[in-house]
Amino acid sequence: MNVEIITIGHEILIGQIVDTNSAWMAVELNKAGFEIAQITSVHDNSEHIIEALDMALTRADIVLFTGGIGPTKDDITKQTLCKYFDTKLVFNEEVHNNIETLLKNRQRAINELTATQAMVPENCIVIQNPIGTAPITWFEKAEKVIVSMPGVPSEMKNAMSTEIINRLQKKFNTPAIVHKTVLVKGYPESALAIKIADWENALPDTVHLAYLPNYQIVKLRLSGSSTDELALEFEINRQISQLTQLLGEAIIAYEDLPLEVLIGKVLNEKKMTIATAESCTGGNIAHKITEISGSSQYFKGSVVAYDNEVKTQVLRVNPNTISTEGAVSAHVVEEMAVGARKLMRTDLAIATSGIAGPTGGTDEKPVGLVWIGISTPEITASRMFQFGTKRIENIERSTQSAFLFLLEILS
Repeated sequence: MNVEIITIGHEILIGQIVDTNSAWMAVELNKAGFEIAQITSVHDNSEHIIEALDMALTRADIVLFTGGIGPTKDDITKQTLCKYFDTKLVFNEEVHNNIETLLKNRQRAINELTATQAMVPENCIVIQNPIGTAPITWFEKAEKVIVSMPGVPSEMKNAMSTEIINRLQKKFNTPAIVHKTVLVKGYPESALAIKIADWENALPDTVHLAYLPNYQIVKLRLSGSSTDELALEFEINRQISQLTQLLGEAIIAYEDLPLEVLIGKVLNEKKMTIATAESCTGGNIAHKITEISGSSQYFKGSVVAYDNEVKTQVLRVNPNTISTEGAVSAHVVEEMAVGARKLMRTDLAIATSGIAGPTGGTDEKPVGLVWIGISTPEITASRMFQFGTKRIENIERSTQSAFLFLLEILS
């Protein structure tokens, strides 16, 4: 079954907010066996909404709206759907009682605007919203379903998780959709495609391959849909087994996980601790590590040594090393890693020093030059990388490269 998601709101189209709703919905719907036909964003404009709905119904069995159902004048989705389905707004006592209870629990009184939320299209199925004042409305037209939900992410997620997906699965007999992802290092996308061309060409019609490149990693996603989920999983796993024979150690994971999660798993398994000493990455490596719940088991801390005095006074980098080789050099980054490991009393430490840009480069050391060092009690090693001229991209690439280097050391 095909689904189209339509997000409503001028704030999305001018970039004031990012549409995270669609991405979340797409993942959850796909897990439940639904295919996403298209994602569309439109203004708070009745004609635009109706035009988008008409188009969506030509290619999708289900249309899911988010946004535009608040109590203020700029929220017109409810009125527009009344116009589309040739109906009118009527008072719904159950919705009104739900709003009163909700606001009472929040120690707020219902006012004339929030009271209008109890006005709903007469010919829809009303689904209560236990965490917000705007109810969910469900319409059916010629075996197709149109659902309008709040744009507030928490309210939309609650509605989807507790009501909408379950109702859609009961109405439509959806097949199982299986995705398996393999993370591959060491190959540009095109080189990887050449390497596995024969394997890819021999894939059965039931299995589809997608390439998802991301900073020195290519994610290979194998997907399929079938009424026989076990048979489909067996076939995809068989293909992954063949892929493993082709790529060997270039495969670093068999699930779609961020590198910082994979590193956390390895550190936990080995019962090791880590610290970071960061210059050009400005704490981004530490940030990524500590985004993971449970990282306190293996992460001790970080020194953001942006200034050379911090490198020498806190991390005990030899000032002569900096004066003779420069802060962006192999020996400096290695000394930073050793200093962080000793300071934090960890099993290993990782350090970065580079020129993030877009200014600060020289002919000898251009923008994008980054050194990454790792220190353990047994070894201290460093590597040089040359990235581009975009600052944020250089920071992200340095972080990703540091994690890949670390995984290699840990293995």
